[in-house]
Amino acid sequence: MGDMLRRNKNLRRPRKSGTERRRREATHRKRLAAMGVPAEQLRTMDAVQLRLLLKAKNKGPRAAA
Repeated sequence: MGDMLRRNKNLRRPRKSGTERRRREATHRKRLAAMGVPAEQLRTMDAVQLRLLLKAKNKGPRAAA
């Protein structure tokens, strides 16, 4: 049984911490603020909405229009 734990990478890989998650979200908010998204709108958005907006903004000028 000890062999299974040593070989199964899915059971041994590190998990994302809350600190890393908050740092990533703060970076996303800063990037969107630099792109011109209002600060009040950024405060009310959750992580999923931030990522979707970043994806849309990074597609180029056609997505912004």
